[in-house]
Amino acid sequence: MKSRLIAIAILFLSCLGLAHAADLAGTWAANFDSQIGPQKYTYEFKSEDNKFTGKATYVHSMGKGSVELKNIALKGDDISFSETVAFDGNELIITYTGKIAGDELKLTRKVGDFATEELVAKRVKDTEAKPAATK
Repeated sequence: MKSRLIAIAILFLSCLGLAHAADLAGTWAANFDSQIGPQKYTYEFKSEDNKFTGKATYVHSMGKGSVELKNIALKGDDISFSETVAFDGNELIITYTGKIAGDELKLTRKVGDFATEELVAKRVKDTEAKPAATK
C-alpha cells in the first residue's frame, strides 16, 4: 500500500511538471525600457518530450532580428533561459530568470555585466496572433 501511494505521488508530481511545460509553450510579447531605449521582444517556446526550444524576435534602437533561445529550463514556476547576441564583434550573453504566473512571465534580464532589467512578457492569445479575416 505504501509503495502504491508513493507511485501515485510521483505520477501526480510528474503531471504537474507537464502542465507547466504546456503553460510555457506558445508566444509571449514584451515591451520594456533599457539602456539602449525601448525594446520590443516576442518569445516563442515549444515543448517536445519535456525539452524546450525557443526563439526571440526583437526590435530596438540597434536594429531588429531574431535569435535562438538556449538553456531553457522550467522547474515548477521558475524559468530560466539565455540568448547570445553579437555586440562590437563579441558575443554577449543575456540571461533571463523569473517566474511563470498564468499568462505572464515575470523576468529579470541580465545583459552581460552591463545592465539588469525587469520585464513582464504576456501570452499572445490566438486571436491576437492572427489578423482579422477580411471579406
